[in-house]
Amino acid sequence: MLTRVRALVAGAAVVVVAAGAVVAGTVQASAAAGSTVVGVASGRCLDVVGNRAEPQTGINIYDCNGQANQAWQLTAAGELRVFDGALCLDVVGQDTSAPAAVQTYACTGGANQRWRVGTDGTVVGVQSGLCLDVTGGATANSTPVGLWTCNGQSHQKWTTALGSADTTAPTVPGNARVSDLVCDSVTFAWDASTDAVGVAFYDVYHDGQLMKSVSGTTLSTSLTVVGGVTWGLYVNARDAAGNVSQASRTVPITPPQCQEDTQPPSAPARLTGAVSGTTVTLNWDASSDNIGVRAYDIYRGGAKIGAVTGTASAPPATGFIDSGLSGTVRYEYFVVARDAQANVSARSNTVAVTTGSSCTNPVCEVRQVGADTDIPWGLVTLPDGSILYNRRDAHDIVRLDPATGARSTVGTVPDVQSTDGEGGLTGLAISASFASDRWLYIMHTSATDNRIVRIKMVDDRLDLASKQVLVSGILRNKFHDGGRLRFGPDGKLYASTGDAQNGDNAQNRASLNGKVLRLNPDGSVPSDNPFGNYVWSYGHRNPQGLAFDSQGRLWEQEFGNAIMDETNLITKGGNYGWPACEGTSGTCNTAGFLAPKRTYPTSDGSCAGIAVVRDVLYIACERGERMYRAVISGTELTGVQAYFTGIYGRLRTVEPAPDGGLWLTTSNGGDKDSIPNNTDAKILHVTLNG
Repeated sequence: MLTRVRALVAGAAVVVVAAGAVVAGTVQASAAAGSTVVGVASGRCLDVVGNRAEPQTGINIYDCNGQANQAWQLTAAGELRVFDGALCLDVVGQDTSAPAAVQTYACTGGANQRWRVGTDGTVVGVQSGLCLDVTGGATANSTPVGLWTCNGQSHQKWTTALGSADTTAPTVPGNARVSDLVCDSVTFAWDASTDAVGVAFYDVYHDGQLMKSVSGTTLSTSLTVVGGVTWGLYVNARDAAGNVSQASRTVPITPPQCQEDTQPPSAPARLTGAVSGTTVTLNWDASSDNIGVRAYDIYRGGAKIGAVTGTASAPPATGFIDSGLSGTVRYEYFVVARDAQANVSARSNTVAVTTGSSCTNPVCEVRQVGADTDIPWGLVTLPDGSILYNRRDAHDIVRLDPATGARSTVGTVPDVQSTDGEGGLTGLAISASFASDRWLYIMHTSATDNRIVRIKMVDDRLDLASKQVLVSGILRNKFHDGGRLRFGPDGKLYASTGDAQNGDNAQNRASLNGKVLRLNPDGSVPSDNPFGNYVWSYGHRNPQGLAFDSQGRLWEQEFGNAIMDETNLITKGGNYGWPACEGTSGTCNTAGFLAPKRTYPTSDGSCAGIAVVRDVLYIACERGERMYRAVISGTELTGVQAYFTGIYGRLRTVEPAPDGGLWLTTSNGGDKDSIPNNTDAKILHVTLNG
């Protein structure tokens, strides 16, 4: 392996690659000799050391001389071949952490030999997401070339006459189906996709989480499942160049339990209650069960008001916080345990407590101000105090008077198409000048992409003739469509975009996917954006929460795959590591990756929306069925506490209310199928104390 010495050049300007730069389009046939790849900073050619046509030979830059060791060919699969196609540019040891060495090697078709030649002049490793880099920014002959975290500097820019690789995605896999469903496994099958070059892989998901990848010749696979748990299975096709198809149809499954269980857990013991203002904290001793306790249900006044849940490997917590209660009221509680087959224990002891006369806690009263049969997604407060919210699957916008509950439809957004998953009508924002300009900023999925549009609201109706498409071409898929919009204190519009179920997109700074985008209100690119396009930060999987604190700093909430979610403090040009890094799991020590400020197990998270009120961050979580409260202290999150666990179900959107409280929406039912009006959603107002 080459010895790597790093001394990045601070403050180097981003180079705009001029004539002769990499150009997008169809694959052009290279001459047998191939084409040169020339470093912008050095003017020297990408060169195989010593002109040795042997595997495991290093790469450097050298004066361009027209020899075979400088003649490169880009194949449709994304390989960079040299010596008339005999050898491939290869990442030593399939290393995905910077620094990584490159060499020549026999062509294997592996991900460590596939490259994405960008329109911005970068050459990026598909497997690692790292950029082809001249070591230390040097320009002298024989300077080694390797991989390093993409930083936009000129020693990572190249000019070449090579055509671009395959950019056509495979067709949708057909006829997704299951067979042999038992308690712990199922066979999932589909019909073959077609592709301009060839399908290399099929990626199998449940509900947005990747389960496994199989070869492009495999059309069925056995999956491990969990008895009694309902999942929605689907598959995407992926070609060798990394292009990903749209998803197949979803096949729902509910495996039977592996063994009949009729024995209930033991009753929870020694239930206690402690009062602080209008909040009650309950604690109890764990129950036992012949197989395992999966949940505790909490009852107040004889009615179930919440639950804490666990998994087969992680038992549920034995505590619960009941917030937003009335003052000077006596409440009685008991708790029951539940196993995976819904066997319920006897009741715990009953505990009675009386709340204080006033709220002394951070989170106080909760009251319902509205309800809907569709999923409220984007939500804003208008200058008159009323609420506007998007209905994701119904594709219309509703105005709600929170004081009276009166609601009316202001219009249906045109050209919206759902994805049989999480796409549809999502983000909503208004600028500080809404009272005069009347622009609504909307993010939605169309038949071909995700896009950001703006439409004026005139006389409480959408003026469809005013519609303008500001940003288009953001790739869509069944899941991972992002969709949050937020105006910053700088007057710019920020948007979160998912990776469209293709992690390669997140590290490709020429792609709009897996990013936080920043644009002017008219849709133009701000002149101070870091990469000369809409991209503000990258390396994101499926970000859905955006909020600014009092210092003008942007916080972001992001869905993980199956291990952990994350809260990030976004910096200009920052790389947050996906797909190499999920939260703090994976190759997160890669130079240039920015660590999250907080992570959450996905079982306690799947958090979608965030809001900042008086420099406290509030996080609405779906699968975790809770709202986290975290104090922003410097650049860290402190005093993290969960509220409403299991009380209101899945929480999707949280926004500041004009009285210093919060708007909070639920997303219970129908949130993964795109069917309109099949949910039971509530819009809540949360009173905060300080």
